[in-house]
Amino acid sequence: QVQLIESGGALVQAGDSLRLSCAASGRTFSNYAMGWFRQAPGKEREFVAAITGSGTGNRISYADSVKGRFTISRDNAKNTVYLQMNSLKPEDTAAYYCAGTELVSTAYDYTDLYDIWGQGTQVTVSS
Repeated sequence: QVQLIESGGALVQAGDSLRLSCAASGRTFSNYAMGWFRQAPGKEREFVAAITGSGTGNRISYADSVKGRFTISRDNAKNTVYLQMNSLKPEDTAAYYCAGTELVSTAYDYTDLYDIWGQGTQVTVSS
């Protein structure tokens, strides 16, 4: 079973950049599709980005709201997935969660697909 620990959240100003990391334990990390989700107070958890496992070509997808600003990547040698966030906006403020699944799907943008979640890391963007 893979366990996930996020890090890198911080208080930043609008326009700044931040990189989140999600470290995974477990020997089968490369097989997992990994996603980043976020949840602002009073709102539902929403999809941010996903990257599939090695067996499905490391395909990447993004929410429209972060396309062109955020980049998801993974380093299987380090059992880590990253979320590089550039040009941050106040509306990016949320708790960010990484999630993993061994399931293969046509889409990776919904929470029910993922069965492993990290504890979250807070990103706050001031205007």
